Amino acid sequence: MQKLSEKDIRTLKFGGVCVVAILAFVLGTKWYGHWSNVRRQRRQKEAQLELIDVDKPGQAGLISIVPAFEMPERKETQKVRFRQKLAEQLKKAGIKTEPLKDMPTGKTLQKGYSLLRMQCSAKCKFDQVLNLLAQLNENPHLVGIEEFRIKCDTKNPREVQLDLTVSTAVLD
Repeated sequence: MQKLSEKDIRTLKFGGVCVVAILAFVLGTKWYGHWSNVRRQRRQKEAQLELIDVDKPGQAGLISIVPAFEMPERKETQKVRFRQKLAEQLKKAGIKTEPLKDMPTGKTLQKGYSLLRMQCSAKCKFDQVLNLLAQLNENPHLVGIEEFRIKCDTKNPREVQLDLTVSTAVLD
């Protein structure tokens, strides 16, 4: 290889700076265009939100239909919390149950979470069952009702045998 003259070295340096400048310009214009779109979309969404005018009673009504929810804990902690809240709801509905039983389950909700099921059996009145169903969504630990069985007493049709299995999520 031949020795490069000082003029050739300056030309190479100038060419390198130009390449870097061109790349910066191309990437900068793409970045600026992207953020321009993001800012424009944000302004549109803010304008849509300002159009939504919910009065206080309407907002309270919307909030009241959203079910309560608390994040799951480790198995033993969640079991105690869920059992206490379920027992409280059963008592509020006026249902006297046999002790709540833990049901084994192998179901996994998502990675890191699994289901814990509890079963209760009781003899009660039909309107008490309806009251319990109406308030079950207030339980912040409830994931779902796995089994719900009502069997009417032939001698007293107002009395029913309730078998209920509900589940909650627990951390693995």
